[in-house]
Amino acid sequence: MILTVTLNAALDVTYRIDRLRPQASNRVHSVTQRAGGKGVNVSRVLHALGESTTVTGLAGGPTGEVLRHELASAGLADELVPIAGESRRTVAVVDELAGDTTILLEPGPVVRPEEWDRLLDRLDTLLSGAMAVVFSGSLPEGVPADAYAELVRLARTHSVPAVVDADGPALRAALAAKPTLIKPNADELTAVTGLRDPVAAAQSLCREGARSVVGSLGPDGLIAVTAYGSWQARLPDRLSGNPTGAGDAAVAALALGLVDGTPWPDRLAEAVALSAAAVTAPLAGDFDPVVRARLRPLVEVQPLRSPQCP
Repeated sequence: MILTVTLNAALDVTYRIDRLRPQASNRVHSVTQRAGGKGVNVSRVLHALGESTTVTGLAGGPTGEVLRHELASAGLADELVPIAGESRRTVAVVDELAGDTTILLEPGPVVRPEEWDRLLDRLDTLLSGAMAVVFSGSLPEGVPADAYAELVRLARTHSVPAVVDADGPALRAALAAKPTLIKPNADELTAVTGLRDPVAAAQSLCREGARSVVGSLGPDGLIAVTAYGSWQARLPDRLSGNPTGAGDAAVAALALGLVDGTPWPDRLAEAVALSAAAVTAPLAGDFDPVVRARLRPLVEVQPLRSPQCP
């Protein structure tokens, strides 16, 4: 079982329109809503791949109830810890003519100390049956600033490899606990290191504690700096669509490759194909299996001449 932890779980609302016109009225022709947050999206992809996965994290209020009901409808195992605060919503506005998406992110609830302690207890129990754990997304107010470091250390007590997909101070704090893998995007790599070269930034994060770093570069695919080598994996052509959730699909592939012991080049090729297939799907957490199968043989994986993670 691959466990996903979403501290700031959300109800994802997607508006689809023909063309987004700023500072004007926009007519929405379809609306969908379902449980979201980065970890939830990872679990959706794993579930669609036929893998065992469990969702935990924090959820509360009427929005949290809708979120949990939708998880049950999707067949996802729910181990979310109830909190008093109201879970957040995220709103994605999909401009179908332009192929662009605008995302609005609510801040989320304030978490009480006793609620954080309950999450740690729940996680301690769940980790005993996990093959890997994914910690992803933003931190709600009230949790410790070094929350991901604390959670990675807890995973280590169970000998469970930990994947962290976060940014800014939350990511930097996690490095002290030496996570098995981190997956920032290009902007996050620059923001946390001050370096514009993504490979140099990944190397810097290795030196700060990450055991392996996979950076997502949008249309330029993925780079990986690991103890076994460094590579870039990409498709020859760019796909248009909804990028929301593409990074989460890549994380799902990387976590699964970690559990299965898949060689790194194959692991990266699968992550690129799966994330591209997610771009062509209408909602975060979904992917088109036909597109995935078609693109997988087209992914180019090239070694990089760069130092490896220690």
